[in-house]
Amino acid sequence: MTYKEPQRVSYPLDEAVHPWLKILLDAYYETDLGVREGIARETGKGKQLACARGCAHCCRTHEDIPVFPIELVGMTWYAVEQVQGPVRAKLRQQLQQFPDVQGCPFLVEDVCSIHALRPMACRQFNVFNQACAPGEDAYHTRRQDVLTPIRSYKENALQITVPFYGKVTKSEQKQLVQSGKLDRLARAMRDCQWQALADKMDQYDRRKG
Repeated sequence: MTYKEPQRVSYPLDEAVHPWLKILLDAYYETDLGVREGIARETGKGKQLACARGCAHCCRTHEDIPVFPIELVGMTWYAVEQVQGPVRAKLRQQLQQFPDVQGCPFLVEDVCSIHALRPMACRQFNVFNQACAPGEDAYHTRRQDVLTPIRSYKENALQITVPFYGKVTKSEQKQLVQSGKLDRLARAMRDCQWQALADKMDQYDRRKG
């Protein structure tokens, strides 16, 4: 399996309305570039990427996926305004049933319903050499086969998001990231109140008629 060339996701009209969205999409593009480079380095050592289209193993098994506040805003916006059709109805149902839903509530029929706005942690999680066994979290069972994000790309991506949290200088952005203070803003996905997002989807649909 090869990792395709990253493309920056773009929503020009929405980015004009929501300044945070441009920030988030820029950060995701930087993250994706880092993942591509990291995978290239590992495959250059002879490793083979085990992750493939259609595999949703990590979405079903991981309990500690971290998400930053700006990512929660992005996921909410995408679910409320972009997800359509039967997927929307199923997603809303799963969000309403959370936390009784097994795995990620955004996984609909083994496909990420918010793939364009999936968190950095999801983008960075890639496994080499062999696909995960049922119930396995490869990060804990065989850490050597899990991609370690390239630090410079990871820090650059996080620095891009800092203006979302307040006006700071470039040097302050770097310090917030390197000190770990920004990391402490992240929450585990399983700790979020996703039922509230289902309510927002309902409210949006009623306004749209």
